[in-house]
Amino acid sequence: MTAPTANTPQSKFIQRLQAIADLSDDECREIAVLPTKLRHGTDGEILLRQDETASRCVFIVSGFLYQHTIVGDRSQILSFHVPGDMPCLHTLLVPRMDADLVCLGPSVMGYVEHGPIRRLLERSVHLTRAFWRATLVDAAISRQWVARLGGQAALSRVAHLICELATRLETVGLAAEGCFQMPMTQRHVADASGLSIVHVNRTIQELRQRRLIAWEGSQIELLQPDELRALADFTPDYLT
Repeated sequence: MTAPTANTPQSKFIQRLQAIADLSDDECREIAVLPTKLRHGTDGEILLRQDETASRCVFIVSGFLYQHTIVGDRSQILSFHVPGDMPCLHTLLVPRMDADLVCLGPSVMGYVEHGPIRRLLERSVHLTRAFWRATLVDAAISRQWVARLGGQAALSRVAHLICELATRLETVGLAAEGCFQMPMTQRHVADASGLSIVHVNRTIQELRQRRLIAWEGSQIELLQPDELRALADFTPDYLT
């Protein structure tokens, strides 16, 4: 993180972009001065609703969000979003939301109207590619989730989710030595992994009994990261 942007609301977003594209100091400053309105959200609050036409993008300053829809009579979480993510960047071109965007615990978001982002990207081919790459990473994450839902046993599926979140949070400086904070409940894991809460509970207990993770409240720790990644068949290449 360059010094001029380290303490701005956009700092985690810039840090995430820096992980996938080499931004200059001037490019970081241009992102940092985008006109932004901050908003505090509460747990379970819906920020953007499915079928809503979005006119602005949301990036996460602190806290967590997830995208959620109803399939039949089941709640399905389509993605988790961590600080630094801009989960509705795609609405610049496809403004209709295809899922609810929901707060996971108390969160702080920055709102930027589409117009200033479009003007910024029109001025810079390199930033256009960086923002585009961020959406491609989001798409790669979605493909991984689909593959895991269809082809992995429950234990490996939950292990993969934990490994992915730890890696994404480490990228923005919010995980250290495999330990991170996230107010994710077993219900959230069930809705994300296509499992029942009972099955998720048994799965987490087995991961604990194998001494692969510790999970107390909102704190999750990877006790044996290499073994957990092997169980999950996790490689982080798709995240960059």
